[in-house]
Amino acid sequence: YTRGTVKAFSPFDARADAEALRKAMKGMGTDEETILKILTSRNNSQRQEIASAFKTLFGRDLVDDLKSELSGKFETLMVSLMRPTYIFDAHALKHAIKGAGTNEKVLIEILASRTPAEVRNIKQVYLQEYEANLEDKITGETSGHFQRLLVVLLQANRDPDGRVDEALVEQDAQVLFRAGELKWGTDEEKFITILGTRSISHLRRVFDKYMTISGFQIEETIDRETSGDLEKLLLAVVKCVRSIPAYFAETLYHSMKGAGTDDDTLIRVMVSRSEIDLLDIRQELRKNFAKSLHQMIQKDTSGDYRKALLLLCGGDDE
Repeated sequence: YTRGTVKAFSPFDARADAEALRKAMKGMGTDEETILKILTSRNNSQRQEIASAFKTLFGRDLVDDLKSELSGKFETLMVSLMRPTYIFDAHALKHAIKGAGTNEKVLIEILASRTPAEVRNIKQVYLQEYEANLEDKITGETSGHFQRLLVVLLQANRDPDGRVDEALVEQDAQVLFRAGELKWGTDEEKFITILGTRSISHLRRVFDKYMTISGFQIEETIDRETSGDLEKLLLAVVKCVRSIPAYFAETLYHSMKGAGTDDDTLIRVMVSRSEIDLLDIRQELRKNFAKSLHQMIQKDTSGDYRKALLLLCGGDDE
């Protein structure tokens, strides 16, 4: 059961798809329409079967061919769709921490929103694929409280959801209140431990209790008391605890609102959530920003890139 917009295509014929893709890229000119229609309407595991059929039939690498025939954002989107699901996040993190400067935005988005099981999988894949320890790589590129919270999230030891202990809820809410609003300077350690290790259902109750005690939403306190990457990460964690689809709706909204588009974020979220919860994300965007994802994409992008994104998006929520 998923709330994704992309489902397994049926009846599926990997060989026929491989042949259609080869034909679309052979000879003069490329038939982009065929490429985008096939790749956005098959799910990831079917795309992997197509790639394997492509290699068997033509002795060619489908991703290499896409890279040589396509260009720009459209190429990035098609190549991202071809990346095996299990490696998608590990690859994004690898690119976020390589070379000069770290892309903190990617670290924050992935580590705040993935479940403990997903994080454990990312670490394992990272080690297998890149023969490097993800935690070492991240600690080498970050510092301070921001680094500490990333490390806590990388441990993937959040308490599983179970019966919520109201006494502990009260205690955590008081601790956060004293560490934030009541303290001159903020006791970040407390925020890091509580937000990084307690169960989701427990934290939702803590946020309600915090509001009762302080008169503030916890987001307001974080906003006032912290800054920089730590603030962004704490806020992302709080938002994902409240609702992962709402967090991604906001991420997509900000990737397109105002001047210019953050295409890397737009592509990453559309591809990584298309089989998980993009329907819920569309709903949250409509509810919280009175915008339709379909119309935002329509307005902010163009060409084959736009066509492909709109197909991934599915319907319009007017």
